[in-house]
Amino acid sequence: MTLLSIIIPAHNEERRLSETLPRVLQFLRTQDYASEVLVVENGSSDRTAAVVAELARSEPRLQLLCEAQRGKGLAVRRGMLAARGAFRFMCDADLSMPIEQVVRFLPAQLAEFDVAIGSREIPGAVRFGEPAFTHLRGRVFSNLVKLAVLPGIEDTQCGFKCFTAAAAEDLFRVQRLDGLSFDVELLFIARLRGYRIREVPIDWYFHRETKVRMVRDTLQMLHDVLTLRRNLRAGFYERAA
Repeated sequence: MTLLSIIIPAHNEERRLSETLPRVLQFLRTQDYASEVLVVENGSSDRTAAVVAELARSEPRLQLLCEAQRGKGLAVRRGMLAARGAFRFMCDADLSMPIEQVVRFLPAQLAEFDVAIGSREIPGAVRFGEPAFTHLRGRVFSNLVKLAVLPGIEDTQCGFKCFTAAAAEDLFRVQRLDGLSFDVELLFIARLRGYRIREVPIDWYFHRETKVRMVRDTLQMLHDVLTLRRNLRAGFYERAA
């Protein structure tokens, strides 16, 4: 039985995956449990798919999935529903959290959870190299999300999250947003359905090559929060009878 699935969404990540995947795979070789890595390429114009396919020829635990349409939420959903692991871990391609810290999200160190989310804000978390203005800008959006839909959760947007298989199968089948706000939607549905959500402190390293377009993406995410509330009123997040 596969214990851990690592899902990496990838849009034009040829260069970063060339560095990230060998590190992830080397770490997994040192662990005493069965694991898999699913890279979901979505709408890339570079050699992202080729890089993954080349590595997969000599690494049986690595799998490439391709989605023609762009959207991080879409890519993560595809990977989560294709995964076989008892625990399914979403991992950004920049590996801004050291992969060794994935053990903080697994039962040996974390008990009684359905959804565990990496946090850069709670006690024990450490940020490295992040400009003060970038941090402040992120906190503005996080606090708006807290006020609007997710009170009590400090960091909804960190790209490292772990789901039990049962939670992943349930949440990703009903989740609707394909863009960057999918994290907020997933946590919102998880709370509605009574899942146990835990925040896990991580070490996080700032990368200047972020693909977030701050003004445009923040406005889109705020629009998505309103969409989420409309979806709730429309009954889209209710459990099937």
